[in-house]
Amino acid sequence: MNLQVIFLYFLICNYFAIVRSLSDDGNALLSFKNSIENYTDDPLNNWNSTDISPCSWHGVKCRGDRVVSLSIPNRKLVGSLPAALGNLRELRHVNLRNNKFFGSLPPDLFHAKELKTLVLSGNSLSGPIPHEIGNLKNLQILDFSQNSFNGSIPSSLVQCNRLKTLSLGQNSLTGPLIDVFGTSLIALQRVDLSFNRLSGSIPSTMGNLSSLKGTLNLSHNFLNGTIPASLGSLPETVYIDLSYNNLSGNIPQVGTLLSIGPTAFAGNSLLCGLPLNISCSSSHPDSQSLFHFPSQNSDSSSGKNGKGSNSCLSIVITIVASVIVGICLIGLLVSNRCRKITACKDGEQAGGCSFEKALMVRKEFFCFAKGSPEIISENMGHYNFVQLEQQLNFDLDQLLKASAFLLGKSGTGIVYKVVLADGRALAVRRLGEDGGSQRFREFQAEVEAIGKVRHPNIAALRAYCWSVDEKLLIYDYIPNGDLATAIHGKAGTVPFRPLSWPVRLRIMKGIAKGLAYLHEFSPKRYVHGNLKPSNILLGQNMEPYISDFGLCRLLNTDRGSQTYELDQMTSGTPQSNSPFEFLPTSPTVTVGSSYQSPEVSKVTKPSQKWDIYSYGVILLEMISGKFPMIKMGSMEIDLAQWVQLSFEERKPLYHVLDPFMAHDLDEEKEIVDVVKIALACAQKSPERRPSMRYVCDNLERLAPSIN
Repeated sequence: MNLQVIFLYFLICNYFAIVRSLSDDGNALLSFKNSIENYTDDPLNNWNSTDISPCSWHGVKCRGDRVVSLSIPNRKLVGSLPAALGNLRELRHVNLRNNKFFGSLPPDLFHAKELKTLVLSGNSLSGPIPHEIGNLKNLQILDFSQNSFNGSIPSSLVQCNRLKTLSLGQNSLTGPLIDVFGTSLIALQRVDLSFNRLSGSIPSTMGNLSSLKGTLNLSHNFLNGTIPASLGSLPETVYIDLSYNNLSGNIPQVGTLLSIGPTAFAGNSLLCGLPLNISCSSSHPDSQSLFHFPSQNSDSSSGKNGKGSNSCLSIVITIVASVIVGICLIGLLVSNRCRKITACKDGEQAGGCSFEKALMVRKEFFCFAKGSPEIISENMGHYNFVQLEQQLNFDLDQLLKASAFLLGKSGTGIVYKVVLADGRALAVRRLGEDGGSQRFREFQAEVEAIGKVRHPNIAALRAYCWSVDEKLLIYDYIPNGDLATAIHGKAGTVPFRPLSWPVRLRIMKGIAKGLAYLHEFSPKRYVHGNLKPSNILLGQNMEPYISDFGLCRLLNTDRGSQTYELDQMTSGTPQSNSPFEFLPTSPTVTVGSSYQSPEVSKVTKPSQKWDIYSYGVILLEMISGKFPMIKMGSMEIDLAQWVQLSFEERKPLYHVLDPFMAHDLDEEKEIVDVVKIALACAQKSPERRPSMRYVCDNLERLAPSIN
């Protein structure tokens, strides 16, 4: 009897276990959860295997008892996408954008044939796009942008003939565009294939995309050939972007192409015609001479002048040989000097050489140009080392014995990272050596005025050292590099990590606060005079520090001049039929000069309006991710004018937005407000630029929650 009761109890328990077990859809989602490395945190903390149905789980929606939607964007989920998601046969919508999913897409994922929306943008997915994507006959929105997909666009994509949005931008896709693009995918309303490595010509069938309402963005690829005139048949409301390719020939003057501004064609040096203001008849005047072959007449005349040609050839050979010998002699001299700095170079790689050694090395290296070298330690008695703060707790002797690492060199001198014995890191700027006639009292007055400026967003001068031959400025070491590297990256450094919009806005506000303080600190109305991204350093938490304040003044005092040492801008002739100033591309236009206001080359008295202009250009660079000069064909236009032109042409915001900020389009209103502030700061007329206090207050109103 007892055995029968136990057996009956066992059957009842199994029955309820089967009845209450998780559905197949729930098990598929649990496979997804188990593939994520950090699922213990929100938003998956309520995904439990003991539940009967997954329909109450975060990010999951059901119709009846079947899962139809999985939406978990912007949650920094790390992991791979499992093939089990393909078992969700009724799944219609997937949105996993802006997470950290990696690896390739499993082909079985595309067994979920009811999918209408598949958004995986802003992750780290890689590998080719599976051919099985053609199984999704009902797909309407496909967004794989901002990943690392490679290979060609699968030809099976044309089977998704209900597709309305195709966004594959910012990947590494290669190969040509699908020839039947415009005949099979006629429902497309928005196409973004920008920032890939696509090649070949633009299919003429793209002109058949009559349903386009938003954009056709093919920019930043390697497309070549001519622009098909059929694109002029697209609806007038479509924004077409063909910039930064290898397109050539005349821009067709038909239909929609007539209403497109020059920014849509920028970066194609072989294009000509309107709206680029480049004449097709004269755009490449040297093209014939590059491929010219001499005629029979020229052959005969060359025979008559053979002796003269041989004579000229011998002269040329003699000159070239002399130059080579001279270069070799100079190379031997330099290599002999370089042997003396090998110890310091090796030290940089193995922990750094002493700062005293670094100073000696520089004198040794340049002694052939300066006369007999002087060792810094021999003139210690002639040094004035001044601490601007009592709590620094180090002296010149400790500084000279510390490990030194070369950080960089510019027109204002050399910068070292110096690590003291107690582990404290300092940045030491060694000023140029061509101002030896300056007296200590003059130097002291200028440096101590700089040292009085104290603000959380201004790099503070902690100490200085003066002698007839050496001038050192000592600052705290700021660890996260400069803003220029944060915006554009830098070859040979750690992997590039793009800044999010909240971080960019926080940096913008910090720079504005520091600059406003600088402008209001003294009745003398201080001017930085050389504000640019490379002079804005970033701290541990990406807080900005304005550096190099006072260096222009200090160096010019050092040279006996009261004018600022500034790179002069080259001037260009405005096109007669353009409201904007286009400049011919020239290697003499330096990056630094692009941040200087137009009046700098004409006005000798420094003005705070100079800084405001520079600040406006920096804001636009942070928003667009572009350098201050934009190439348009064989001409250049400054960044402020390019943004203004884009706005006047009613281009969508993402046209001027840094591609790495595409996921921040939800903040469009806030970004546009900052662009307006930036354009106001970058006005050509100084009188029309706002004060930094006004700018600072307006930025604070945008997002008071961001500190």
